[in-house]
Amino acid sequence: MASGRFSDVPRLAVSAAALAACVAIWQLLASGHVDLHFVTFANVPPPAEVLDAAWELARSPKLVQHLGSSLSRIAAGFALAASLGIGLGLAIGRLRWVHATLLPPLEVLRPIPAVAWIPLAILMFPSSEGSMIFITFIGALFPILLNTIHGVESLDPRLVASARSLGCRGLRLYAEVIAPGAAPSIVTGLSIGMGTCWFCLVTAEMISGQFGIGYYTWEAYTIQNYADIVVGMLLIGALGMGSSALIRSLGRCWMPWAYGVGR
Repeated sequence: MASGRFSDVPRLAVSAAALAACVAIWQLLASGHVDLHFVTFANVPPPAEVLDAAWELARSPKLVQHLGSSLSRIAAGFALAASLGIGLGLAIGRLRWVHATLLPPLEVLRPIPAVAWIPLAILMFPSSEGSMIFITFIGALFPILLNTIHGVESLDPRLVASARSLGCRGLRLYAEVIAPGAAPSIVTGLSIGMGTCWFCLVTAEMISGQFGIGYYTWEAYTIQNYADIVVGMLLIGALGMGSSALIRSLGRCWMPWAYGVGR
């Protein structure tokens, strides 16, 4: 009976109540300057102070500059990673000679964290803009690549054999059978890659950026404007959540069969 009553409660109301509880706990800890010895909230701004800082930022022209810089870098890095990752993944997963040639060097590079590329990227690219786009590209590339390879290799060989028996060959085989069959794994890789993209971009902007949400957050720390730090963090979270939701929506349009009716 209890589970039945809970299932009748709208999910939106439950989510709103959970968010309100988190804000209430935040208010309690920050306003009371709670010190637990291993962690202290003495310098954490309360929600009302963060709200005021967010309103000031919304009225400032700096918001457009920071948002425009971060979004353009994410768009460029992610588009490059998606194009190369899906293309290489389809080829590596299907063609043995490509698998034998390209996968070993990529496997050597894959364990290197994207942030470890920052010093080399600064040396390789004459502009900081190019190095930050490269870091976001590296961060998204391997999740997309590996998930695409997994999707192609998991494809039922009977589907490919049936398509070939009907005369489907070459690029048409990729477009009509292999890519749609691997689509769920590709979308998963794109979603993971987008999350990694934001993590890498914020780190790169903190180190070498002059505009962007990551730079804004780090600048707020250096001038001890603690409320702006939280505003920057919340903006990063909102942008990351929005971009992931956009990818999932595009995935539903691309492969409606994978989500069923009514979901």
